[in-house]
Amino acid sequence: MATVYIGSDHAGLELKAALVKRLSEKGHDVHDLGPATAESCDYPVYAKGVCGKVLADAGSAAPGDDPASFGILVCGTGIGMSMAANHIPGIRAALLAGRTDAIPATVLSGAGKREITLSLPNLTADERDIILAGCLINYYAQ
Repeated sequence: MATVYIGSDHAGLELKAALVKRLSEKGHDVHDLGPATAESCDYPVYAKGVCGKVLADAGSAAPGDDPASFGILVCGTGIGMSMAANHIPGIRAALLAGRTDAIPATVLSGAGKREITLSLPNLTADERDIILAGCLINYYAQ
């Protein structure tokens, strides 16, 4: 099972909680790096924290090995977290707005090997769970 580091901005708190629950239920080692409340926050701090953990794990892996961990960043639009993460050397973040984005992001850019960001604002909670479970568990946390 994969080690997953996850962080969000205040707008992504509910989705982050659903992901933590779902991934933990599937047996993954999930580390919620914040925030813990829905108060407005400085999202780049959380992006940097998640990326730092993923890079630290990657540095301890043998050359050619699959990454030991990956990160998930959740925010209201996904854009801010993507931009913050992509400013960190060694991280490739892809914005996923739904299931159809997951395969191209993994295959074409290799983004799933380090970091992904999510924004699914126009879906019901049940639709989000179905899409995210498929995206994350099938393509990123095998």
